[in-house]
Amino acid sequence: MVYIFRPYLFVSRYSLYTVFLLGCLQIQLGVICSVGIWILLAAKLQAAQAHQTWKSPLGLTEQVTTVNPESAEQYSKPLPYRFKSTPIFLAAPENFNPDLRLPPPLPKLPQQNSSPPPLLEPPQQNSSPPTTSTKPKTPDVVLESIDTDYRYETDNFGQTNFFLEPTVQFRLRNGNKIFLKTGFNFFEQRGVESVTNFPLQVGWQGKIGQATLQTAVGVDVFNRLPTAINLNAKVEAAISRPRVSSSGRLLSVVVLSGNLEQGPYKSNARTLDNQITAWRFGPDLYWQIDRDTSLFSSLRLGSYNDGNSDVQSFSRLERKFGQFSLATNLFTWSYDRDLERRSGYFSPPDFLVYNGEVAWEGDITNFLRCRLAANLGRQRLKGEFDNANTYQTRCTVKLSPSIEADLGYSFSNVRNQETGTSAYSGNSLTGQLRIRF
Repeated sequence: MVYIFRPYLFVSRYSLYTVFLLGCLQIQLGVICSVGIWILLAAKLQAAQAHQTWKSPLGLTEQVTTVNPESAEQYSKPLPYRFKSTPIFLAAPENFNPDLRLPPPLPKLPQQNSSPPPLLEPPQQNSSPPTTSTKPKTPDVVLESIDTDYRYETDNFGQTNFFLEPTVQFRLRNGNKIFLKTGFNFFEQRGVESVTNFPLQVGWQGKIGQATLQTAVGVDVFNRLPTAINLNAKVEAAISRPRVSSSGRLLSVVVLSGNLEQGPYKSNARTLDNQITAWRFGPDLYWQIDRDTSLFSSLRLGSYNDGNSDVQSFSRLERKFGQFSLATNLFTWSYDRDLERRSGYFSPPDFLVYNGEVAWEGDITNFLRCRLAANLGRQRLKGEFDNANTYQTRCTVKLSPSIEADLGYSFSNVRNQETGTSAYSGNSLTGQLRIRF
């Protein structure tokens, strides 16, 4: 638990260097904010338009009727089911938690109105010529949201990963979305010089027929390593017609998606120091079986620039009982070769994790909502079994109708590195600040 207090010592240990890096970060954030403010002012000069709150699958969240507690559509309602679609190249069971993804938006239900339609008035003769419409034009670009993600990870073997990544989201007149993401990341590990990373990425999301396509491309700038390119693409479509209750709650749907990712393998400082990059691709399947039961399954194939390859699979079956939920998780992971000593990343030839989860989520006050979860199970590494337990908590504070913040903490002994006979434990502090316009 001593690593929990290390963020407070972070700036003092690297004071001069950190001031310089934070200065660079302020320049990046200043450019983003300037562009956002300019676009926002231009939009307000053209029209006063009501903006629909949403989050794209690229690190944001689209609004749908509730299925699973992991985001806020409307704060007074149960929270929807979402995937974390921002690419995470650190492959580990916790990164495939399906508490991170939403099915596509639900179709609008026809409004029932028993009142008779209004009678049409006969056209008037000698009517005056039509006047010029004064209706304001729709802006070409609208600033919709600014989301800032925070993550601080430590373990009992001296590894520290820090991520701070703001994302600015825009909506185009044709309904497509674009975003600009940057940030400041820091990686520290025993025996390796620390690495600082400034990511910069531009993305687009739009509809092609009934499918949703998302693409993004960018660069990762490092303090002492060569600049690297990153990219990702995702196509998603519902392969069954969504069924919705009269109250607007999702009853059933099947969503299939294909994913492709490439970029630096941000596992730890040693992996980055060895300039390890990876391609990952594979499908995701989400099935809302009924209003309270869902199944998520994911498969990933990976190829690394050091000649290694891996196969991952994750499946989760969840059942909700009001504010409580029960779930079972199964994760498998196998590499062609174990290159942890040479390349620096956890590469087990045979790794298995299975557990059961009990969770509760509910409103503490009218502005505070929290979730508590415990996972108890087993993990197998190189033929030997051990306990696999994870404890999580997360709270969402609604600061205003357009501003809310998440703060979460988790503790886990599920391995993400080879430790021999020594026990492994990791802590993670996460958060997100969401601003809607």
